[in-house]
Amino acid sequence: MGLRPTPAAAQRAREAAAIHYPLTRPYRLSLDVVARRSGLHPDLVRRFVALSLVDAARDASGELWFTASAPAAIARVQRLRTGLCLNYAAIGLVMDLLDRIESLEAALRRANAAHPQADAPIGQPRSGPPWT
Repeated sequence: MGLRPTPAAAQRAREAAAIHYPLTRPYRLSLDVVARRSGLHPDLVRRFVALSLVDAARDASGELWFTASAPAAIARVQRLRTGLCLNYAAIGLVMDLLDRIESLEAALRRANAAHPQADAPIGQPRSGPPWT
C-alpha cells in the first residue's frame, strides 16, 4: 500500500507550486536614459511614443519606460528620416511595411526549410520522386 500525503501537506505543496518569484527585475530604460543613448531631446522621444514610432509603457505615476531595444528603434526612425527625407507619418507606414516584409520573409524561410525542393525554378526538373 502506497503512502498518500496528508491533506495539509498536499495543500502546502499546491500553494508552493502556485507562487512564482521573479529571479530578476525586468530590464527597462527610463526616458532620460533612452534620450541620452539615442542623442535626442526627451521631448522628441516623447513625440516618437505619441506617434507610435517607438513602444513604451507607462507606470502608475505616468513615467515612460522602454525596453532595451528602444534606442535601436529610435536609430531606425532617424535613419529613415535623414536617409529618405520622410515625415514621421510616412516613417510609421514604412516601418510597418518593413516589419510585414520581415515576417513574410521569415515565413518563407520556414516553408523552404520544411520543403526544400518546393522552390525549384520553373522548367527545371525536381530531384525528388515524381508527383504522378
